[in-house]
Amino acid sequence: MKIRIIIFSTVFLLFTGCDVVKVLQTSANLPLTEEEVIGGLKEALTTGATNSAKRLAAENGYYGDELVKILLPEEARIIVENISRIPGGDKLIEDVILRINRAAEDAAKEVAPIFINSVRQMTVRDAFSILNGADNAATSYLRSTTYNELYALYKPKIQVSTEKKIIGDISTKDSWIALTGRWNTLAGSVAGKLAGFKLVNTDLDDFLTGKALNGMFIKVEAEELKIRKEVTARVTPVLRRVFGSLDNKTN
Repeated sequence: MKIRIIIFSTVFLLFTGCDVVKVLQTSANLPLTEEEVIGGLKEALTTGATNSAKRLAAENGYYGDELVKILLPEEARIIVENISRIPGGDKLIEDVILRINRAAEDAAKEVAPIFINSVRQMTVRDAFSILNGADNAATSYLRSTTYNELYALYKPKIQVSTEKKIIGDISTKDSWIALTGRWNTLAGSVAGKLAGFKLVNTDLDDFLTGKALNGMFIKVEAEELKIRKEVTARVTPVLRRVFGSLDNKTN
């Protein structure tokens, strides 16, 4: 009697075990639900964006990374060359660049909540468009939904740096306005137009803020690409399932 029970139990477990495997396999092959896609995309965006902001907010996050380091515009070359002729001038210019990058690093400390708020407002349509979009679709979504708010965060901090005096009562911005004012007067003249000269943006803070935000989104895009392409970067089951569906499409 005991032997029969053991055999019956073994056979039962074998068959039910097969059923469990089939259920698991079927579950893995089921189409993604809206909840899974939204959950996976929100998790990916939140993780990628906050990681990027954290790296750039660290000391030398901008200044120590040649890919995103903020430099003065090409039109400022004349200012840089003239100041460089003064003893200690090179250090003055580098101090300006350092302050600008430090301002961007300081602003980056406050970026995460802006990104997270944008992620919370993601719709089903947004999620599926991002999932099936280009490799930078998530970054493009964040750029379009957060740029103005990030700009308002960064610009005042960078403005403080450009308005700090570097020589006597002259600040970086003062020199820039004087230079670009003279240049634009020339470029706008008949002779300047005939020569093909182009007007330059006189808003230095706008230029530098744009560079700082471009650097932020460069880092966010790198994080997005990592999750899309590298299985090891998908550290949770929902990320593996959602982005694993893309692997299947490319194979």
